[in-house]
Amino acid sequence: MKLYCLSGHPTLPCNVLKFKSTTIMLDCGLDTTSVLNFLPLPLVHSSRLSKLPGWVSKDGTVNLEKRELLDLSTIDVILISNYHCMMALPYITEHTGFTGTVYATEPTLQIGRLLMEELVNFMERVPKAQSATCWKNKEIQRILPGPLKDAVDVWTWKRCYSMQEVNSALSKVQLVGYSQKVELFGAVQVSPLSSGYSLGSSNWIIQSHHEKVSYVSGSSLLTTHPQPMDQSSLKNSDVLILTGLTQMPTANPDGMLGEFCSNLAMTIRAGGNVLVPCYSSGVIYDLLECLYQFIESASLGTTPFYFISPVANSSLEFSQIFAEWLCHNKQTKVYLPEPPFPHAELIQTNKLKHYPSIHGDFSSEFRQPCVVFTGHPSLRFGDVVHFMELWGKSSLNTIIFTEPDFSYLDALAPYQPLAMKCVYCPIDTRLNFHQVSKLLKEIQPLHVVCPEQYTQPPVSQSHRSDLMLELQPPPMPYRRCSVLNLPFRRRYERVYILPELANSLVPSEIKPGISVATVSAVLHSKDNKHTLQSVPKPPPVPPSKKRKRVMEEPPVVLVPKPLLSGAVPLEAFLATLQKHGITEVKVEETADGHILHLQAEDTLIQLEEDGTHIVCDNNEPLRTTLRDLVLRFLQKL
Repeated sequence: MKLYCLSGHPTLPCNVLKFKSTTIMLDCGLDTTSVLNFLPLPLVHSSRLSKLPGWVSKDGTVNLEKRELLDLSTIDVILISNYHCMMALPYITEHTGFTGTVYATEPTLQIGRLLMEELVNFMERVPKAQSATCWKNKEIQRILPGPLKDAVDVWTWKRCYSMQEVNSALSKVQLVGYSQKVELFGAVQVSPLSSGYSLGSSNWIIQSHHEKVSYVSGSSLLTTHPQPMDQSSLKNSDVLILTGLTQMPTANPDGMLGEFCSNLAMTIRAGGNVLVPCYSSGVIYDLLECLYQFIESASLGTTPFYFISPVANSSLEFSQIFAEWLCHNKQTKVYLPEPPFPHAELIQTNKLKHYPSIHGDFSSEFRQPCVVFTGHPSLRFGDVVHFMELWGKSSLNTIIFTEPDFSYLDALAPYQPLAMKCVYCPIDTRLNFHQVSKLLKEIQPLHVVCPEQYTQPPVSQSHRSDLMLELQPPPMPYRRCSVLNLPFRRRYERVYILPELANSLVPSEIKPGISVATVSAVLHSKDNKHTLQSVPKPPPVPPSKKRKRVMEEPPVVLVPKPLLSGAVPLEAFLATLQKHGITEVKVEETADGHILHLQAEDTLIQLEEDGTHIVCDNNEPLRTTLRDLVLRFLQKL
């Protein structure tokens, strides 16, 4: 069993597991932090950004090297744990020769589609007049200004996919429900479990009849809107692959929500606007629910809240219709009937309005001071770029970062000098090190595999041993482009026996409650299922065929040797030897049994737990006699 590690980002994993002749990709997260190396894409002309000088290559075309750890066309299935971990799917399904199946829950598929559609929309509505690739050459890259000159593997950076590629990729997704068992080629079964992190988010069980691998990615034990995490089904795992822990282990989500609300209220009371760069699904549901409870007490009832995204309407609607994927409290509201999320009431009372972009109705209905939720959290594309240009020059305004995926200082770099206030309230509900250590003690996997970042404290806090995994035995770490041989071997395989063959067996009891029988059969294997069938009888010789005068050799019939079981009792065996005239016997005790030295006969007999050996040179009659004496004490099967 091997694990190929294709991603160096622990919260955006992409691993490939080879298990029992199947090749399974575990997630395909898209690391978009490379966009921080580029200038923002404004929706309207920005004189400030347009005046920045460009960098021009003097070189011609470039041949890019290609490094492959694994042939992605050999992947049989892709298992998706949550919608953030499927954003690279079109690159894999559409450009590698992939012919397999993708498995995901329905909310993961539908919200993942929205996030991809939003990304494509952000990119395509601001087309670039020119494109450049020569700078990716290593010789050119090293003379670029930092941090581009230090960026790793820039030749792997790709243009954004199209909606045609998105639709083609998602057509390969097969929907599954929690605890549903899906058989892969008769070799293994895979089953998703609720991970408690987001709508439809899953951990995965991958098991055969005798081995079990658990894949834990992006899980949460906090009580938020998704179904709670299924922990019990992870028990008795031979190997547990752990990824997707919190990126903010020292930030308490509840405390961050409190800071978010208080900073928002202070800005609005001072007459300023609040900008919240965020994804169109996920934490925004919790932010809106928190604000719903906070608005009246903070006297913000007249403040407009705007959610701007090409998929804003679909996101808000999907969150209300996936009732069976929500926690129990929100499920019960559906049957009252009430909307499970309070943002439905905010929309009905016109306190929350949503728009596909800043153009159209928004421009005519927009009023300040207000709160705007929009993307992208990187501040490099999307409607957020317009608001940064609009509000960045006033110290009355505040930008509040809640998404932990990007360094907020790097995100703000192109907008400096910046007058607006900046507040960092990263909300990450995924497992922290204390929670995952407690979880692992409860489910007790034999082996844990995790990114190497989890086996050592953060560089900035090297004294914090509580910000790492300390397990016994120590976890197996992996890094990008590494291949691990997972630390267990398959020992058993399930074999079925046909009824007519089973009826012919004659079991012999070797100890109370345990019987064995010898069997001669043909092993038939197909689709990773193994069956014992009766040995076919040779076809009869046609009666019309006369026997040839020349004597033919008779067919060889293989008769299986009988199997022996039992133990040779030392005292009884010595008494039997004495009855047959063998009296000079020296007994030596060993770690595995006894050695009998027949001194007069110059012969050794080794009596061990799993075998008996007779060492007798040039005396075949004596060896045969001793063999027969040993056989008296053993059962033949």
